[in-house]
Amino acid sequence: MNRTIGANSTVSTVDDDLVAALCRAAEREPGDTTAVVRSHVRRVAPLAGDDATEALVRAAVARLDGLGELDALMRDPTIDEVLVNSGGEVWIERDGDLQPVGHLAADDLAVVVERILAPLGRRVDRSSPVVDARLPDGSRVCAVVPPVAVDGACLAVRRFHDHALPLLAFCDDAVARLLEELVARRCNVIVSGATSSGKTSLLNSTLALAPAGERLVIIEDTAELPPRVPHLVRLEARPATPDGPVAITLEHLVRTALRLRPDRLVVGEVRGPEVVALVQALNTGHDGAWSTCHANSALDALHRLETLILAAAPAWPLTAARQQLARSIDVVVHVARTAHSARRIVEVGEVIREDPLALRPLVTDGFVVGDLRRGRP
Repeated sequence: MNRTIGANSTVSTVDDDLVAALCRAAEREPGDTTAVVRSHVRRVAPLAGDDATEALVRAAVARLDGLGELDALMRDPTIDEVLVNSGGEVWIERDGDLQPVGHLAADDLAVVVERILAPLGRRVDRSSPVVDARLPDGSRVCAVVPPVAVDGACLAVRRFHDHALPLLAFCDDAVARLLEELVARRCNVIVSGATSSGKTSLLNSTLALAPAGERLVIIEDTAELPPRVPHLVRLEARPATPDGPVAITLEHLVRTALRLRPDRLVVGEVRGPEVVALVQALNTGHDGAWSTCHANSALDALHRLETLILAAAPAWPLTAARQQLARSIDVVVHVARTAHSARRIVEVGEVIREDPLALRPLVTDGFVVGDLRRGRP
């Protein structure tokens, strides 16, 4: 049986039986896996040409040490996400477009998931059927197995990019200058948008503008932000496990971060009780902070934060929640995918200190329409 998975328009095909035979010959021998596999490949496939031989070696090494047929996809720098559905269909996202690239057998997917999680000290099984973790290269992986995944195990890997995109990848010159001003004037900013709209990428690009002497403390549920700044502290939440230590939550880490002398506090995503700790911190002199939030518009982001505060602190009056937000958040930057799947800044609003919450437009439909008034000169 041949299996085909292509990382691009050039599709690679290897013979499953030959790969399995090569793995059986090499799996019990000590030493470097690649060298051991190469020592057996001519015996297993004596008639294979040079290209076919290299493909067999790569497939066998990936199956023995790596992520199997997904290895080539994970090495392709142009791929943003790798998705394996319950039926074994493999999809990739490249430049905002989803495309099918092959199929992975259920047994192979189980091995891949186990190989991903084992070095991380994590597990996924019927008693703990959902896992969200970070790979050593920074990529984010989410695996779901039965009974939660009704039709079978599924996997999503969001690739890690170790470089920040230029601001002009998200906007024109005028909007880029406005974002530079947000950083220079130490505004507290929320970046909002839908899933995979570019929130984290934009946040990473913007943090690269922070002055070199500033100390950034970054708090994330799963670490994704790798800003190129010289003075950086990164904190990552830890989930509870059935047989392990208790959870370390984002709320806990926000309070911890305040004792680490941050010049800028960065929360990768606000989506729970940590919002209360964050707005209280921003109301006590910790300016220049940035965070992200899932929302359909800039104003929706404020309403979502308002709802999160009321859920986390039900004793707070609605007026108090709105006052806290209006005093602590200066600007909301909203990003979205365009018709051509490009990630762009479509809206920027300055928070008006009114009840109910409102925004004064600074950017509309990608064009600057107002001047920044809030911030610290």
